[in-house]
Amino acid sequence: MSAQRCSVACPGVFDDYEFAVCLTHDVDRVYKTYQSLYYAAAERRLYHLKTLLSGTEPYWQFAEIMALEDRLGVRSSFYFLNEKHLLTDKSPTTWLRPTDWIRYTGHYEIGDPAIVDAIRALDEGGWEVGLHGSYDSYADPERLAWEKQELEGVLGHQVTGGRQHFLNLDGPETWRHHRDVGLRYDASFGSSSTVGFDTPAPVAGTGAEQSATTVPERVGAGVFRPFDDDFLVFPLTVMEAPLVEEAGSVDAAWSKLRQLLADARRRQAVVTALWHPRLFNETEFPGYRRLYERLITEAKSLGAWVGPVEEAYHELVDHPGCTGA
Repeated sequence: MSAQRCSVACPGVFDDYEFAVCLTHDVDRVYKTYQSLYYAAAERRLYHLKTLLSGTEPYWQFAEIMALEDRLGVRSSFYFLNEKHLLTDKSPTTWLRPTDWIRYTGHYEIGDPAIVDAIRALDEGGWEVGLHGSYDSYADPERLAWEKQELEGVLGHQVTGGRQHFLNLDGPETWRHHRDVGLRYDASFGSSSTVGFDTPAPVAGTGAEQSATTVPERVGAGVFRPFDDDFLVFPLTVMEAPLVEEAGSVDAAWSKLRQLLADARRRQAVVTALWHPRLFNETEFPGYRRLYERLITEAKSLGAWVGPVEEAYHELVDHPGCTGA
C-alpha cells in the first residue's frame, strides 16, 4: 500500500518555520487508585499511602500543564478516554487476567463533573480536545462512533482526531473506521518502545511490532495520507517513558531529545510528542516535566512551529501546495 507524504517542505505550509512539533497528551488516568497500594509495596514509601488516604489527586495535572504551556506560549492536544469496565463490559472469563485489570480498571468517567469541567476549560482556552479510542475500539467502529459521540456531547462540538489507547492499530482498517465515524486524522502510528522516525507500528493488543507489509510503506519523517483524500496520519515520534528508558536517565534523555529535534529540523519534519499528564507530577516522576519544558523551548529556538495536532492538520490540508505528491 502506497502512502503520500505531507511535510513542512510542502509550499505554503507552516509559513517560514523550519519544522513542526505537535504536542499531545493521552489522558489515561487522572485518579491514583490501585497504584497507591502497588507503589507503596514496591517502593516501600509511605508517600503513596498518604496520597490514597489524604484525598489528594497527584495524577490530576490539567491546571499545571495549562499554566506551563500558557507561559511558553503554546497549546497542545488532550485525548480523552472512555474505557470499558472490567466487571460490567467484559466477560467473566477475563476477570482473573492481570492484564485486563490494568486495561479496564482505574480509569475515569467521561461524564464525571470534574472531567467535564476540565474538557470545557481546555477547549475554551484554545487547547485541542480529541478522542483517545478505548482498548478494543480500534477494531470496533460502532464502539468508536459511540465514544466520539459521547465526547462531543460533553465538548459541544465535533472532534477532529485522536489516538488509540496502547497505540492499537490494525493497519489501514483502523484508519478506515476513523474516517467513517468522522475523524480527520489519527496519531496512533508508532512505537511504545522506541524513539525516532520510521518506527514500526504495534500490532493491536499484542505489543509486538508490525512488519512493513501490514502498514503503509515508509514515507520518511512526514505525516502521510493512507488514502486518496484529506485523512492524515501523524506518526508518533517520541513518548516520554521510552525516551528516558532508552537513554538511561533524564539527563541522557535530554541529549537524545536535542538530537531528535536537530534531525527533525534537517528533515523539515513533523514531530509528534506524547507526554502523559500524570508524569507531570514531579514528586513521583522527577524530571519529566522539565524535560517537556526543555523540548518546547529548544524546538522554538530551532525555528519550529509548536502546537496541537488539529492546527497542524489544517496547515497541511488547507494549503494547495501540500498535495501529498
